[in-house]
Amino acid sequence: MMRDRHGAFEAEVSKPKEVGATLRRFATYFRPYWPQYLGVLLLMVVSTWTQVMGPRLLGQAVDCFFTPAAASSAFSQVPAPLRQTLASAAQPLAAGASSTCWYDPPQPGWTADDYLAGLGQLTLALIAIFVLGSVTTGGMFFLMTWSGQRMLKTLRVDVFKQILRLSVGYHVQHETGDTMSRVTNDADTVQQAISFALVQVVSGVFLIVWIGYAMVSASPAYALVALSILPFMALATVWLSSQARRAFRRSRREMGSVNAGLQESISGVRESQAFGREDENIATFRQVNAANRDANIRAVAFTSALAPTLEALGYVALMLVLVVGGIGLLSGSGLMGSPLSLGLIITFIAYVQRFNQPVQQIAVLWTNIQSAIAGGERIFGLLDVVPDVQDAPSAIELTAIGGAVAFEDVWAEYEQGVSVLKGINLQAEPGQTVAIVGPTGAGKTTIINLIPRFYDVTRGRVTVDGHDVREVSAASLRRQIGVVLQDNFLFNDSILENLRFGRPEATDEDVMQAARLAHADTFIQRLPEGYQTVLGERGTGLSQGQRQLLAIARAALADPRILILDEATSSVDTRTERLIQSALETLMRGRTSFVVAHRLSTIRNADQVLVLQDGQIVERGRHESLLAQQGAYHQLYMSQFRRQAETTGGSPSGLATAPA
Repeated sequence: MMRDRHGAFEAEVSKPKEVGATLRRFATYFRPYWPQYLGVLLLMVVSTWTQVMGPRLLGQAVDCFFTPAAASSAFSQVPAPLRQTLASAAQPLAAGASSTCWYDPPQPGWTADDYLAGLGQLTLALIAIFVLGSVTTGGMFFLMTWSGQRMLKTLRVDVFKQILRLSVGYHVQHETGDTMSRVTNDADTVQQAISFALVQVVSGVFLIVWIGYAMVSASPAYALVALSILPFMALATVWLSSQARRAFRRSRREMGSVNAGLQESISGVRESQAFGREDENIATFRQVNAANRDANIRAVAFTSALAPTLEALGYVALMLVLVVGGIGLLSGSGLMGSPLSLGLIITFIAYVQRFNQPVQQIAVLWTNIQSAIAGGERIFGLLDVVPDVQDAPSAIELTAIGGAVAFEDVWAEYEQGVSVLKGINLQAEPGQTVAIVGPTGAGKTTIINLIPRFYDVTRGRVTVDGHDVREVSAASLRRQIGVVLQDNFLFNDSILENLRFGRPEATDEDVMQAARLAHADTFIQRLPEGYQTVLGERGTGLSQGQRQLLAIARAALADPRILILDEATSSVDTRTERLIQSALETLMRGRTSFVVAHRLSTIRNADQVLVLQDGQIVERGRHESLLAQQGAYHQLYMSQFRRQAETTGGSPSGLATAPA
């Protein structure tokens, strides 16, 4: 599976999708709100009934009141030829007026006032129907929005849970911006469809079916004429909407690429400015935006083509109704043996207009549904990702541990067939400090990632107090492991809450005690609001050393039995390093500690030093004994650590004590 510049998978566009499966997935989220959706359905029935009854009553107004009245002697001012024509048009109703007219059909000898009174009653009925239609339509949209927003809340929470549940490896391989796009842009697309488009499409389909039935009931032959254009509408809708769905799927993917590029550029703005890469980044971002623009233009092109196509076909249907009905009415022969009246023609004209409106609405809104389906596919695609690291069904809760860690013939790989660790064996007793050194890419970070089970081994096993880490719950394991990294993440929250992150129930005094242990209390107290100072994103406003001290304090507050330090004293000045080193020595006391470092001061007093090369432990022992072997560690010391020893006043032999 190939990935493009911004990590979007081509398969998301090229691979055929099962629309029905996506809709069924949505249905599982709708299910808890079935009473509300049942209410929406009932209101939809009433609303559709009012829209069908309107044209029918208009036709009755013509056939039952206007035409007979104009043809009768009650309106003597109507010219005789016109009365004769109107009387002829009213003949089809003569045999069964009571069954086809308003509840009080015209009677022989009615006066002009009688006709006007009957027409007034029918007008009031029409007004009541229109008001009822407006109220039910409003209620329908309110219920749909109410339940839809709650469904979307559940969907977003599920996506967020999945993001936190996914293994570290997934987040390493996928851009943050593209993942965020599924929670924001794709979810917003689904929201727009649920709040408006979906109910419009469903009610439109319902109205089309009901009007079609009403046409057939009124005059099957005339209905055949009015609906003869429907197959062409269906073909146009199916083809253009399928093209729009593919275009919108690509549009959602490109939007993910835009977000990924934006997030990357914002996070790396300092590097961009430092290396003068602003113009190149702008050009790259412009290119990604152009791809997103093209995808949206293609989608809109199909949307724009569908609406006028169906509108033109609707006018053709209207023309057929007018021409065929007019010819049948004027000739007096009806249509294929079926009688025609002026009111029936007017009813069918209104029916065709009402019929065309939902067809055109569906054409426009269906593209929104298609876009929502494309967004839903991306969301469900994320939800369907199986985490690489999962608790076994029989996983046990790891209770308080002593801190013994063992690697037994451990092999590990990130890419299938490419081993990063090869047969690692080590034993760390409770309270020991294990230093891991070696060149870049030797596998140091991989070793410490296996202890909290951020990744799983390919072969062998990692145990904590004799328990295979794959046989205990990850949460219970990680609660007893503290991690201090080179670049620790601090949240946009107060210092107090950042330190309390690993132990939410800790009191303020506990937090301050941990800060004092990490030598962070002094600089915290100097801040304008002390422990209540709100940090910027990733700890903006603090120095690298201050962020490290806060990370140490956070780990100290969690009181872990196993401590992992990954380059914890790199990228700081010597004075800050000594401060951090002092805090770390206090923190490591009595805990099993694994230290990955390029600084000599962090490994001199380690109980054992592991020297890694090409994923294998080539030497192990204490600092002094390894130097005496004149092997790989000695070479590493001479090339990397000797200058540090001389800078701190130690002897070239490496036997100097650690700095105070």
